[in-house]
Amino acid sequence: MLKYFTTGESHGQHMAAILEGMPSGVEIDLGKIDYELSRRQGGYGRGGRQKIEKDHVNLIGGVLKGKTTGAPVGFLLTNKDFKIDSMPELFRPRPGHADLAGSLKYHQGIRPVLERASARETVMRVAVGALCKIFLRSFGVEVVSHVVQIGAAKLSKPVTLKAEQIREKAAASQVYCVSPETEKQMVEQVDQARRRKDTLGGKFEVRVTGLPIGLGSYVHFERKLDGRLAQILMSMQSIKAVEVGEGEALGGVFGSAAHDEIFYDTKKGYYRKTNHAGGLEGGMTNGADLVVRATMKPISTLGQPLASVNMQTRQPEKADFERSDICAVPAGSVIGEALVAYTVCDAFLEKFGGDSVAEIRQNHTHYLKTLRG
Repeated sequence: MLKYFTTGESHGQHMAAILEGMPSGVEIDLGKIDYELSRRQGGYGRGGRQKIEKDHVNLIGGVLKGKTTGAPVGFLLTNKDFKIDSMPELFRPRPGHADLAGSLKYHQGIRPVLERASARETVMRVAVGALCKIFLRSFGVEVVSHVVQIGAAKLSKPVTLKAEQIREKAAASQVYCVSPETEKQMVEQVDQARRRKDTLGGKFEVRVTGLPIGLGSYVHFERKLDGRLAQILMSMQSIKAVEVGEGEALGGVFGSAAHDEIFYDTKKGYYRKTNHAGGLEGGMTNGADLVVRATMKPISTLGQPLASVNMQTRQPEKADFERSDICAVPAGSVIGEALVAYTVCDAFLEKFGGDSVAEIRQNHTHYLKTLRG
């Protein structure tokens, strides 16, 4: 139902996106979109560019008098750090980056590859996701995220906080972690990596509350919501693993401890007391909170570059260095949150249809009544 495209280079003049499929009648708050962009720029361990840019988007289509019209929505952001024409060419690809494969695949230098493969592109994905969050919130659906691991520092137990508590605690943390004790350990890990001229990865969690039973489908592999979430999260720069619910841990327990027993209440309808499955069964939401986690590898640009090869001389040299972050896991949580919001919004529109918010609301209300019997 939804489709978006982004365009632009890291040091190009503009970044832009077009989102097609958003229904009419969604009330736009540009301040909320810009707030999400500012969250993406934050987090302990970010590099120098965040001090240069103060990201802001303009809406260039699909919005009239503060509401979506049903036409494609256009987003445009102007880079302050615009200098792509004067950037030097590079010849020593960085291990772990798109440099080598991209240069050979497209038969061009490294510069065009890194300019597009750069995580700067995700600023537009966050803008698109922010609009999706505005739409979902109007139906009582909340999307939040927090960091659960940076390097060796990680939360010792699953988070059981409500969505609003997660949002507040993460916002008050330098690394978007809900635990002040773990936050201190994470900051120490980042400081250690900075002293070593190294980088760090980690893991973040995205949680969606307020979803009804039945988003997604079991009937065809492309419609399974867990598969769609895994694909879009894996499309993020640096993501190497995606888990739903308790994920990898479920491979080490008996079935009696892995599955969420079903109960019924005349007021609540069907519900669960546990959520090992992360709110997804058979590729569909089951009414519990949707919980997904993604693991980021360390950033591939190191202050002490790894071994590489000069693509002009074919001689061994150290990889090139571009200004970069020490750790971008907090920013990654914001990007992941946006991508999950987009994917859930797509499944929501797929289920409830309609060209306007008013029509979708009628369908949504009727469906919820049928779930309660």
